Amino acid sequence: MGHRLLFLLLPFFILHLLSTATADDGAVMLKLASSLSPLPSGWSTKTSSGFCSWDGVGCDSSGRVTSISLPNQDLTGSLPSELASLSELQKLSLQNNRLSGDLPSFANLSNLQSLFLDSNMFTSFPPGFFKGLTSLQTLSIGNNSNLSPWELPTDLADSSALTTLEASRSNIFGSIPDIFASFPGLQNLRLSYNNLTGSLPRSFANSAIQNLWLNNQLMGLTGSIDVLSSMTQLSQVWLQKNQFTGPIPDLSKCLSLFDLQLRDNQFTGVVPPSIVSLPKLVNISLSNNKLQGPSPVFKSSIKVTNDGKNNYCTVSGKPCDEQVTALLEIAASLGYPSKLSDDWTANDACAGWNFVSCDPNNKVTTINLVKQGFSGTISPAFSNLTSLKNLYLNGNNLSGPIPDSLTKLAQLLTLDVSNNNLSGKVPAFPSSVKLITKPGNPLLGTDISTDGGNPSSSDTNGGSPTASPSSSGAGKGSGISGGIIAGIVIAVVIFIAVLSFVLYKYKKRRGRYGDVELDDSVQVLGKNGGGPSGSNGYNGLPTELHSQSSGGDSDRKMFEGGNVAVSIEVLRQVTNNFSENNIIGRGGFGVVYRGELHDGTKIAVKRMEATVMGTKGMNEFQAEIAVLSKVRHRHLVALLGYCVNGNERLLVYEFMPRGTLGDHLFDWQVHGYAPLTWKQRVTIALDVARGVEYLHSLAQQSFIHRDLKPSNILLGDDMRAKVADFGLVRNAPDGKYSVETRLAGTFGYLAPEYAATGRVTTKVDVYAFGVVLMEILTGRKALDDTMPDEKAHLVTWFRRVLINKESIPKAIDQTINLDEETLASIYKVAELAGHCTSREPYQRPDMGHAVNVLGPLVEQWRPASREEDEGYGIDLHMSLPQALQRWQADESSSSIFNDISYSQTQSSIPAKPAGFAESFKSTDLR
Repeated sequence: MGHRLLFLLLPFFILHLLSTATADDGAVMLKLASSLSPLPSGWSTKTSSGFCSWDGVGCDSSGRVTSISLPNQDLTGSLPSELASLSELQKLSLQNNRLSGDLPSFANLSNLQSLFLDSNMFTSFPPGFFKGLTSLQTLSIGNNSNLSPWELPTDLADSSALTTLEASRSNIFGSIPDIFASFPGLQNLRLSYNNLTGSLPRSFANSAIQNLWLNNQLMGLTGSIDVLSSMTQLSQVWLQKNQFTGPIPDLSKCLSLFDLQLRDNQFTGVVPPSIVSLPKLVNISLSNNKLQGPSPVFKSSIKVTNDGKNNYCTVSGKPCDEQVTALLEIAASLGYPSKLSDDWTANDACAGWNFVSCDPNNKVTTINLVKQGFSGTISPAFSNLTSLKNLYLNGNNLSGPIPDSLTKLAQLLTLDVSNNNLSGKVPAFPSSVKLITKPGNPLLGTDISTDGGNPSSSDTNGGSPTASPSSSGAGKGSGISGGIIAGIVIAVVIFIAVLSFVLYKYKKRRGRYGDVELDDSVQVLGKNGGGPSGSNGYNGLPTELHSQSSGGDSDRKMFEGGNVAVSIEVLRQVTNNFSENNIIGRGGFGVVYRGELHDGTKIAVKRMEATVMGTKGMNEFQAEIAVLSKVRHRHLVALLGYCVNGNERLLVYEFMPRGTLGDHLFDWQVHGYAPLTWKQRVTIALDVARGVEYLHSLAQQSFIHRDLKPSNILLGDDMRAKVADFGLVRNAPDGKYSVETRLAGTFGYLAPEYAATGRVTTKVDVYAFGVVLMEILTGRKALDDTMPDEKAHLVTWFRRVLINKESIPKAIDQTINLDEETLASIYKVAELAGHCTSREPYQRPDMGHAVNVLGPLVEQWRPASREEDEGYGIDLHMSLPQALQRWQADESSSSIFNDISYSQTQSSIPAKPAGFAESFKSTDLR
C-alpha cells in the first residue's frame, strides 16, 4: 500500500520540483532586471510573472530560462552573482553595452553554449570562472579593456566543445596555456592587443584552427613559429608586432592560407619558396624583420607589404653573391641565429661582416664563431668557401658529424671544433690541417665502420701529439739531482703497484656482481646473469655479442659509465638483418627490433637514422647514453651498448618480454593478454614511483624524465615494471629552482606550468605520474578522441570524479574485481593521483611520498635466493634512514678496497656492492 501511495505521489513531487526551479529562475530574472539601466523593453522590476515573455528571454517547455539576449542596448549596471543558478541557460548575449563591475562566476553551467560579453566595461574575473563549462562553444569577451590583468586559465580546457574564443583587448597577460589539444573543434582564436608573452603552445599542432589572431601584444610573444607548419587548416594568420624569432617555416601544407601577417617581428633566414607559391594567398606582410637572402617575388595579384627594414642581400629575386649564399647556408644549419642576421647584411661578405675575415682579393679566409652559444650542425657549405684557411667553431653546442666535404678545402690550416657535442666518424684530413676536437665531443670518433678504420680521438689530426718533449726541456732536466730522480722513480713504481692491486680487486669484484669485465680482446658490459629481463636490471650484454665485433680498437672503445660500442655487423646478425618480423615497436625517432643471440638471450635494438632524427633526435640519442651510463636501478631499463654507423644511431637495451604498460591497459585484447589485476597495477605503479624517485633524489646526480607515460613503462616476465626512454631527460636544478628548456614530451601528460612556460622541475614528472595512475585506475588514455568531449581529457574528467568519493567506483576499469579490500586501496591511489595532478607544482608531493603511499599497498618484495639477498644487502624490515646509517657505518669500518670479503661488520647491510654504477647510493634500492 505504501509503495502504491508513493507511486501516486511521484508526479506531484516532480511538478513541485519543476515549479520550484521555475520560481528560482524568476527570482534571478527579477534580480537581473533590478541591476540593469535602462530597464529593457517589456521587463519588470516588481514581479517576475511572465518573465519568459520578456524581450530577449527564451525559456523551455518547463519554464526554465535557456537564453538571454540583450546586445546593443546601451545598458549600464552590473550582473548579479545569482545568474550562476540559471542551470538551463544555453546562451547569454550582452555584447556592445556599458556593463561594469565584477563578472559573476558561470562555473558549472554545463548547458551554456554561447557567452557574448564583448565590448563592455567589466573589471574582473572571479576564480574558477570557466570551470565546468563543458558545453561552451563560443566565448567572446573582447574589448573589455577595464578588466584587471588576468591569465588564460587552464580551467578553460573543460570547454572541449569550444569553436570560437575571442578575447582581444581584454588585458590578458602571461603565456598562452598549452591546452589546445582539449579543443578538437576550435576554429577561431583571437587574442590580439593583449600582453601575452612566451612561445606558441605546442598543442596548436594538428589543430583545426583556421583563423589565428595574436597580433599587437604589448611586450610580444617570442620563440619560433614552427608549429604553424602542421596547422594545415589555417586560412588567416595575424602575428604582426610581436618578438618572434627564427626562420619562417615551410607552410606548403597550409593550402587554405590566404592572409599572412608577419611584419614587425624578429624573423631571420631566407623566405621559403613555399610561401611564394601558396595557392590561395592574397595578402602578406614581411616588413621590419631580419630576413635574409634574396627578396621574395610574389605574383602581382598578391598584396605584399615588404618595404620596411630587412636584411635582404638583393632585391627583385636576384641571386646573392656566391660567398654570401654559402654563409647563409651555414647560418641555416645553425637555425639562422639573430646575431648573424644583424651582422651579415647586404651582398658582400667582406664588407665588414662580423666573425668573417677576408684576404685582399675579397675571399673569405677565416670564420671565427667561438663561444657564440650556437646550436645546430656544421654545414657542408663551408666547403664552398674555397679560400678558407681557419675555421673556429669551438665552445658552442653543435651536434652531428664533421662533414667529409671539409677535407676538400685545399687551403685549410686550422679546424677547431672542441667543446661541442659532435658525433660520428672523424674525416681523414691532410696532415697539414690542425684538427682540434678535444675537450668535449664525447661521441666523436665512435662510428664503427666496416673498413676497420680507427677514428681519431686525439686533440689534433695526424696521430702525433701537438707538442713533444724538446731538447731544451731535456737540457733543463739534466740539472736535477740523481737522488731526486731516484726518489721519483721509486714513488712511481710504488704507485703503479698499488694501482695494479686496486684494479685487480676491482676487476675481481665486478666478476662477482656481473657488471664490467675487461680482457685483452674484448670489453663486455657483463655476464648474462640470468638473461636480460632479470629482476635487478643490471644484466650486461653477453660476451658473445662483443666477441663477434670487428674493426680493431674502434670496436672495443668503451663509453663512459661502462656502456660499449657494438659493431653494426653484430646487430645485423642478431636481428636477422633488421627483419620486419623482428619489429616490436616504433617511436618518433626510430624502430625497435628484437634481437636474439646464439644462446637464446634476447635484446632490444632501437635503430634511428640521423637524417630522419634531425638535431632533436641526435640530442635524444646522446642524452639517453649520457643518462643511462650514469644511473642503474632495478626499475630503470638498462642500456647495454650503442652503435654509430654512418647516418644510423642504434641503442641496445635489455629486452622486456611483456611489452609496455600501455599494451596491457589499453590494447590487452588485441595482444591476447589477460586484463591486469589490481595487485599487478598497484605493484607496477610502485615500481615506476621507485624508478622516478631514484632519478629525482636518490642518484648522485638528479634527473627529470620529462616523458613519463605508459608506452615508456616496460614489463618483464614477472610483470615488474621498468621506466624506459631517457632521450628527453634533463638534469634537475638544485633546490626548488626551475630550469627553462624547449618544450618536449607528450600531450596529456604535460604539467600546466611546463606547457605554459617551458620551465621544468621534478614536479613535471610527478604530474605525469599522476596521469599514469589515473590510466591505471580507469583503463583509459590520457587523451581519448573516441570519448565524449567532457570525458576526452582524462585529468579534467577524473578530477571532477574525485570531488564525490561515491562516484569513484563507477569510474574504475570494469575489468578490476572491486572487493572491499581492493576498493580501499583504490581510494588511496585515486587520492594520490589527484594530489600528483594538482595545478600548482607546490601542491604536488615528491616521488618519495608516492613511494610511501604505494609501498604499504603492495606485498613487500623479497629476494628469491640467499645469493641474491647478499647481492642487494638490504634488510627489508629496516626503515630507510636506518639502512642508510648502517650502510655508512659499514663503509667506514671496511677495508680500503671496500671488498665484501674484507668487511669487518656483522651487519646485513654490506658496503656498496661492486658492479653498481658509481652514482649508486644506499637509498637507490627502494
